[in-house]
Amino acid sequence: MLNLDSGCNVKTILLMTFLVLATSVLALAQAPASAPATRPSTQSALNPKLPTLFVIGDSTAADRIGWGTPLSSYFDPAKINVTNRARGSRSSRSFQLEGSWDAALKDMKAGDFVLIQMGQNDGRPLESMPARSSLPGIGEETQVVTLPDGKKDTVHTFGWYIRKYIYDSKAKGATPIVMSLTAKNMWTPDGKNRRPYDNYPKWSEEVAKAEKVQFLDHINIMGEIFEKMGQAKASTYFRDSTHTTEAGADLNAAGVVAGLKALDSPLVGYLSEKGKAVEAYNPAK
Repeated sequence: MLNLDSGCNVKTILLMTFLVLATSVLALAQAPASAPATRPSTQSALNPKLPTLFVIGDSTAADRIGWGTPLSSYFDPAKINVTNRARGSRSSRSFQLEGSWDAALKDMKAGDFVLIQMGQNDGRPLESMPARSSLPGIGEETQVVTLPDGKKDTVHTFGWYIRKYIYDSKAKGATPIVMSLTAKNMWTPDGKNRRPYDNYPKWSEEVAKAEKVQFLDHINIMGEIFEKMGQAKASTYFRDSTHTTEAGADLNAAGVVAGLKALDSPLVGYLSEKGKAVEAYNPAK
């Protein structure tokens, strides 16, 4: 049995332990909540004295696996900023719905440029989640849907969203350039790159022409490049049927530059030596 002195020591130890634990719990309760984990930003600060080229799109243009990141190496950083705002899995609708477009507009100013490439994720069923799908076509049709948080959203056609990108860019004094989707690692039995594989390139072109803005036919530019090298070699530039390797992303970026040169875009005046070395796109006859 413990004597009185031992009992007192045990009680003292238990009391001190309780006080330490209580203090720790109180400190945790009073500490500010930690910030949620966020994806590290790959965007460098924009020089306000220079024009900026914004890339708006989905995973085929987004960081690491898309052409929007290597595109900056084709432009002279002393003449123009290049900022890749593309985000994976986004559609013409969801990029606007989530606020990514508003964030780009906040940084946009007169004299800037915007490359708009959408359509990869627009064709899913309207009821599918997350909320990406737009209505097919380029008209003014709408449909009201209920979002998971209970809010209502009026869904427009793909063309309506592309027009909004154009109108908003022009309102900022920027120059929008609409692009088709890029080519996929999809082939016909006779060895031709399969394109177009849906209606979105056609709808993008129709909207661009109607709004009198330049249209960059990326799907045909890259499709012809891939056909010239052959299916076996072309497939080495892809991770899957849609997304590229880093080398494929750089090749797609070169295709963008080739298209800009074919359009005689003002962006040609901002190219780096690497960009100047790219030949203008000359459509196959």
